[in-house]
Amino acid sequence: MRLRLPLLVVLVLLSFTAGVAATSALDPVRVAPHIYELAFENDRVRVLKKTIRNGETPPIHSHPDRVTVYLNPCAWLIDNGDGSERMESYKFGEPAWSTATTHGGETASVIQQCSVIEVELK
Repeated sequence: MRLRLPLLVVLVLLSFTAGVAATSALDPVRVAPHIYELAFENDRVRVLKKTIRNGETPPIHSHPDRVTVYLNPCAWLIDNGDGSERMESYKFGEPAWSTATTHGGETASVIQQCSVIEVELK
């Protein structure tokens, strides 16, 4: 019985923090509705549709761990931090795993418009 109570407290806290992440001040749907759209949500996942265009500057926002599926071929340039750039690209339908992150504030260097579905885990 003593072990169950701390475990229950931990589980309640984890479920609370997962719910808070989706409604935080850094929620991408809230801070960048021109880029992110809520497509579906239940108690286990939240699905966002993201459309990023060249020259857009998304504000700072946060994501939990998620799976991204590319709805069209996508390519963009990424600053390596040393003055050089590299191109990152994905094929239509290609899935990718992304860990939790907070990012934004940089202008996108998208080669062509990129549309994706992001499935966030709760």
